Amino acid sequence: MIKSMTGYGRAAQTIAGMAVTVEIKSVNHRYFEFSCRTPRAYGFLDEKLKGFVQSKVSRGKVECYVQIDSLEEAEVQVQLNASLAQGYLQAFDELSQRFGLENDVRVSTLSRYSDIFSIHKAEADEEKVWNAVRTVAEEALTHFVDMRVREGERLRADVLARADTILEHVAFIESRSPETVREYNEKLLARMQTVLEGAQVDEQRILLEAAIYADKVAVAEETVRLRSHIDQLREFFGAKEAVGRKLDFLVQEINREANTVGSKAQDVEIARRVIDIKAEVEKIREQIQNIE
Repeated sequence: MIKSMTGYGRAAQTIAGMAVTVEIKSVNHRYFEFSCRTPRAYGFLDEKLKGFVQSKVSRGKVECYVQIDSLEEAEVQVQLNASLAQGYLQAFDELSQRFGLENDVRVSTLSRYSDIFSIHKAEADEEKVWNAVRTVAEEALTHFVDMRVREGERLRADVLARADTILEHVAFIESRSPETVREYNEKLLARMQTVLEGAQVDEQRILLEAAIYADKVAVAEETVRLRSHIDQLREFFGAKEAVGRKLDFLVQEINREANTVGSKAQDVEIARRVIDIKAEVEKIREQIQNIE
């Protein structure tokens, strides 16, 4: 199944006292690259999500965003830094004695110094959090993959239509190529008759020159390979695994054969068709850069 490397999926659910939102999006990339943004307290989710997403995605630059809001009151502990508080008291006492001031320090006075207190929330149950996030991520990933499949189908249709256009040009070249040899033969005969001013023309020489020319401009091997490459292109589009890299290589081969035909052709019509083929190949190349 052909998939695009561009996709987006989002899901949000309330599970186990948590409001969880997961967004997944991707753009083109030669390999699989994953980055994840999760709340600081849930950093342990990054690697888990990477493995989860990679089980369904083989190529593309994937970004995942996770938002988790607890709907339950978390257990909070406030701890006193007694040594620091003692330091403040000693400093106040020294201040009082040195400057003759009344030492009226009270608990409310010390409470203004927030650094003597530390607040600790109960650690999250990692398994509980992961199960909730995985459930939401699975829904988001389904939307994400569905979008890539739809886009992949559009790309497949476009590439195959262009492949058909290439075959039309190949068919013209195959029919036109023998005509160029015949036309060359006629021109050569007419030229020799003009040069020899009506004298007997050596037909064997004409046949030899025509044969040399025909061998020089023959493109049958190249057109056969072009047809074979197009057939292989169609086969790739029916594969179940990711074929983006294979398609990229195959398009290079198609372009190489077209270049060879262009270098051999000594006919304006064939040269024009080669240009048209190369234009279609370039458009196909652009499209397959989006294919996983």
